[in-house]
Amino acid sequence: MENDSARAEAARLFSEVEKTLKHSMRKTFEDVGLTMPQCLVIGTLIKSGEMKISELSNKVKLSNSTVSGIVDRLENQGLVVRTRSEEDRRKVYVKATQKVEEIYKGIHKKVEKSLEGLLSSGTEEEVEKIIEGLNTLNRILNNNKNKIIK
Repeated sequence: MENDSARAEAARLFSEVEKTLKHSMRKTFEDVGLTMPQCLVIGTLIKSGEMKISELSNKVKLSNSTVSGIVDRLENQGLVVRTRSEEDRRKVYVKATQKVEEIYKGIHKKVEKSLEGLLSSGTEEEVEKIIEGLNTLNRILNNNKNKIIK
């Protein structure tokens, strides 16, 4: 296989794998009554802590209005809370509640189990090849993360 066609095939396969993983994750999130964007917001809040909607929007790469709508729904479920800044009442911060942190841990475990289930039909040798390939992919991506293709 030529170098360019091999790279194109790798990109195509990566896209297929991504779709399969997203489908599996979406099913896991639906089982607990959350959407993928809601889990993205929750995960970001858990990892980064309290932040303004604009900061959260930048981290999850969604518009302020989209994130605000997601936060509205999560707040109605008691999964996040909004608080106003004492110094500047115009600033509104969002943070995850204790309830959502427990739910998120459970989701994380379910996603891991789901991925393990997807890999369970592979032989030990195939799984080792996957690990080796993913380590290589991770290294290549990390070495090139400053190269943005437009």
